[in-house]
Amino acid sequence: MAPVKTKSSAKIFSTKTGINIIQSPIKAQILSLLKEGGMNGSQIVSSTQRSKSTISAHLQDLENAGIIDWVIDPEDRRRKIYYINSKFLGDFSSEKEIEDDDDQYLQNFVADSDDPLKFFRFMFRSIRVALLDEGINIDPILRNAGVKVGNTFYQKLKTTDQNEFIDNLTKFWETNQLGQIELKSIDPLIIQLYDCFECEDLPKIGRTVCSFDSGVLEAFFSKYFQEHVEVSEVKCYAQGDECCQFIVKPSS
Repeated sequence: MAPVKTKSSAKIFSTKTGINIIQSPIKAQILSLLKEGGMNGSQIVSSTQRSKSTISAHLQDLENAGIIDWVIDPEDRRRKIYYINSKFLGDFSSEKEIEDDDDQYLQNFVADSDDPLKFFRFMFRSIRVALLDEGINIDPILRNAGVKVGNTFYQKLKTTDQNEFIDNLTKFWETNQLGQIELKSIDPLIIQLYDCFECEDLPKIGRTVCSFDSGVLEAFFSKYFQEHVEVSEVKCYAQGDECCQFIVKPSS
């Protein structure tokens, strides 16, 4: 059976010894698998459809680089469970994700306005678009930044009542002109966001991009529920949806 082809891109990791860039498609495929959780060597061989010797060599390289580590499998002490032991910062590719013309946007949205917030939104957008235009994706960095912001400002929302907490969350978003929040569902917990500051003005690139918002929501709800939650964006203006939608659920 032929190996599964993967998109050509380089992944950037922060390790204990510094930044490490992974350009090997096979290593990138292994890391994409391990991002979902620990796996043993046989599982990685089966998932990648590569030979055992090839996978073993790449696993050793990744371990030597400080990107992954392993523990003994408690169910079979002859096997190792591999896991990512570093922080994923983003990736870059020779394939540009967007083509954008800032001139018309600048004229319509910023140049004719005296609102400083519009300027800062445009500045944020310009940086994001410039990176995407060069094939650089910094979603993990933006998510980590969002988590830090959420942890910092949680005290402004803190309450024991869930309805009051959602109300505080809505006011926080509106007061800071981040958009309009709507509670779509309690079980499962679904948050919808309109007029999203992070992505509403981005070109339509066919995927979700609100990593900063996801990080802020992750921090807020993790602190509220006093356990780590996962926030998944399933709708986004950047992929052509009518709003941004986030599902909040406990980490498994």
